[in-house]
Amino acid sequence: MSIDQASWEAAVRHLYEDTFTFSATGPRKHSDWRADVVAVMERAVPDPRGWAGLDDTSDERTTERPAFPFRPPHKADPGRRLTPADVGERLHEIDRASAENLLLALTDGGCTLRNLERFTESFNELREMARTILARYGDTFTCYTNATVGTGQNGTLDFEASHWGYTPMTFYWEDAGLVIVSDTEVGLFWTFDV
Repeated sequence: MSIDQASWEAAVRHLYEDTFTFSATGPRKHSDWRADVVAVMERAVPDPRGWAGLDDTSDERTTERPAFPFRPPHKADPGRRLTPADVGERLHEIDRASAENLLLALTDGGCTLRNLERFTESFNELREMARTILARYGDTFTCYTNATVGTGQNGTLDFEASHWGYTPMTFYWEDAGLVIVSDTEVGLFWTFDV
């Protein structure tokens, strides 16, 4: 699938415009992709293509907490800087189909596909928007999440599960997100409940 800036930004904006969100992409510069994720969380790197993401939390970050709302694990000092290890220990790999569904579930709190009821588009049209978002990262990306929506084997998330869980990554009440790692970029798509 070939995409351009206008179609990618339109998909991101449409899916997440009514969500409290952080969606950004940064360059992949390190062999340890987790370091690149921290750089994106800290807003230390620009989007390598100049494409616009969404950041509803930018007003709350400070010099002392450049990655806000992202934080170290709860047992760690909340004032210390986020590390690549902090990121890696709270994420697990998921498959591409789960990533598509997760992008749709992240359109509102609760991390469920029932969130899609508010859209006028069909499920297939919304799925195409999720595929447009993923297409930016090429064909050989990997995906990681902190969500445990009926986590099955082989990195599959079960969105038919009666409940969802997550490993907290932020200072907010609830958060769920997706990290996409390609050879050249890392993308973050996160939603929060305050």
